Amino acid sequence: MQNILITGGAGYIGSHICIKLQENGFQPVVFDNLSNGHRDAISPNIPFVQADISDDAALNRVFEEFKPAAVIHMAALIEAGASMVEPARFYKVNTAGSLNLFEAMRRNDCRHIVFSSTAAVYGNTDVDLLDETMQVQAENPYGRSKAMVETMLADYASIYGFHAVALRYFNAAGADPMGRTGERHDPETHLIPLVLQTAAGQRDHIKIFGADYDTPDGTCIRDYIHVDDLADAHVKALGYVTSSDEPAFEIANIGTGQGCSVKEIIELCKEVTALDFNVVQDARRPGDPARLVANPAKANELFGWQPKYPSPRKIIEHAWNFYQANIQRS
Repeated sequence: MQNILITGGAGYIGSHICIKLQENGFQPVVFDNLSNGHRDAISPNIPFVQADISDDAALNRVFEEFKPAAVIHMAALIEAGASMVEPARFYKVNTAGSLNLFEAMRRNDCRHIVFSSTAAVYGNTDVDLLDETMQVQAENPYGRSKAMVETMLADYASIYGFHAVALRYFNAAGADPMGRTGERHDPETHLIPLVLQTAAGQRDHIKIFGADYDTPDGTCIRDYIHVDDLADAHVKALGYVTSSDEPAFEIANIGTGQGCSVKEIIELCKEVTALDFNVVQDARRPGDPARLVANPAKANELFGWQPKYPSPRKIIEHAWNFYQANIQRS
């Protein structure tokens, strides 16, 4: 059984990836500082190292002890709005932290990696479906910090022999269909859990940030990808990068190819929960593009991935089930 190191593996997406790896015969090894993750999101039979990717000694120890066959790199700050206020934190963690990890991989002769990138690298564009050939023009430091890591990986592939894939996520949402793990950010910034918290009475209202975008109902359109599908994409991408020792770097969108507006998500949440709640309109947030929808064809061509749960309703149903079962957890 191969060991796979997952940085940020105790987080929302990382915990789902751990489940998928075990289901596919891999042994996850989680490396997480728990700044955003939860120790109880990880099964007791998964080795866990509490440390930061800025810690060279801790990285060396985990490579020496577990000798992972590959790395899935999730550890990062993700709040695009916060990056507009404190960009230095995002470059320190997301960009410099990734460089520390890549150097640890190089020192320990581990050259296969799946990197958690983002659709935010595309910036603000009027293209209906975004594909990987488009120019990178991120609108905020979060997106720019991830784009810099993609550039580093391309160089590490061509010069140091890495075999790497950067997965550009669109809007991850939902929860494990069996209820084993789900979304528990603190503070929460993602739309669907915020709406569900409002439906449950934990929030007084849900805000719509900007209702004057050039979209059919004036609100931002996003491509919502079920977190279970996203986890499956990592396992398939892992198979791709470990199938060859030839240096290579590829980028693949992970999305459904379908857009859903903020107002549409709110209405779906009302239907799924059968609850009404207060909705408030507010000004646009800096750095928010009007539309981000994937062309996911390359992921299918490259490593045979396609989503099982393309419906936002199913995503919301799974998220609501997890929320109701775990309402007291933090």
